[in-house]
Amino acid sequence: MALPAKLDRLLTRAEELRHELGTADGSRFGALSKELAELEPVVARVQALREAERARDDAEAMMADPEMRELAEAEFYEQRDRVPALEHEIRIMLLPKDAADERSAILEVRPAAGGDEAGLFASELFRAYQRYAESQGWRFEMLEWDESEAGGIKGASASITGRGVFAKLKFESGVHRVQRVPATETQGRIHTSTVTVAVLPEAEEVDVQINESDLRIDTYRASGAGGQHVNKTDSAVRITHIPTGTVVAMQEEKSQHKNRAKAMKVLRARIYEAQRQALAGARAADRKGQVGTGDRSERIRTYNFPQGRVTDHRIGLTLHKVDRVMMGEMEEIFSALMAEDQAARLAAEGE
Repeated sequence: MALPAKLDRLLTRAEELRHELGTADGSRFGALSKELAELEPVVARVQALREAERARDDAEAMMADPEMRELAEAEFYEQRDRVPALEHEIRIMLLPKDAADERSAILEVRPAAGGDEAGLFASELFRAYQRYAESQGWRFEMLEWDESEAGGIKGASASITGRGVFAKLKFESGVHRVQRVPATETQGRIHTSTVTVAVLPEAEEVDVQINESDLRIDTYRASGAGGQHVNKTDSAVRITHIPTGTVVAMQEEKSQHKNRAKAMKVLRARIYEAQRQALAGARAADRKGQVGTGDRSERIRTYNFPQGRVTDHRIGLTLHKVDRVMMGEMEEIFSALMAEDQAARLAAEGE
C-alpha cells in the first residue's frame, strides 16, 4: 500500500478510536486507550506532514506573483525539504515493532578465549554496561558475579530494569574481542582475547509456561572467593529445564530461596529468547540486511587499546575513544546500530 493511503487509514483509525472511547468501559476502554496512545505520536507527525505539504503547495502557487516571489521561494524550499524528512520519520515509526523492545533485559557476560586476560576484560566490560545503565536511570541488579582467582570473572549476569532497555542493548549479543597488553605481560606483547555477551528480553510468567514437573532442581554449597556463607550451607541452586536442556545456576545470594527466584528469572528469559529466535528464523529466514543475528558466536566488536579505538564490524563504525567507552559512554554505538537496523528494515520494505 502507498504511504498516503496508509496514512489516511491511520488517521481514520485514530478518529474511530476516539469515538469508541466515548462509549467503551472496562477492559474494552483499556484496550482502546492503549491502541490510541500508540497511534497518537504517529498521528502528530502525519498532521505535521500534511501541514508541510499544504504550506509547500501554497508557497509554490504564490511564486507566480512577482511581488511575493522572493518570500514564497524561501517558504517553498523550506517546506519542500521538510516533507521528505517527515515522510522518512513516519516510515520509521510505522516499521513493525519488536514486541520485546520495551522490555527490561537480562545481561550475561562470560570470558571465552584468552584465559585470565579474557576474565579481566569480561569484568571490565560488565562494569561498562553497568555504568551505561546507571547513566540511563535504569535499575541494575546483580544476579551473578563469579570471580576468578586472577581478579577477573568466570561469568556475571544482571537484570537491567527500565523502559526500552532491550531495544538499546539487544545488538550487544555476540563475541567482543579485546586487543591489549595484559598487566602480566613482561615482553610488551599485545594479546587478543574474547568475551561473549548475551542480552535477553526479560520474560514474565505469562510469556513462558514452565511446568514444575519439567524442572530438575539441585542445591549445593556455594563456592568462590568471599562471603561467610560460602561452603557452609546448600544455598546455591542449579535448575535444569528438561525439555530444552537449559541449565541455570545461581549462588550469589545467601538464601536458597532468593537464588532460586533469580535462577527462574534467567531461565524464563533464556527460554523466551529461544522461542523468539525460532519464530524469527521461520519468518523468511530473517532479514538478510539486519545488523546482527544475536548469535553469540558472531564476532561483533573489537576493543583495541594500543590504538585507542573501538570498531563495530557489522556497521563499520570506528570510534577513537576506547577508554571512554569502557567508562560507559556507549550511546554513540547504540544509536548507530539502531539507525542501521532501521535503514535495513526500511530497505527491506521497499523504500
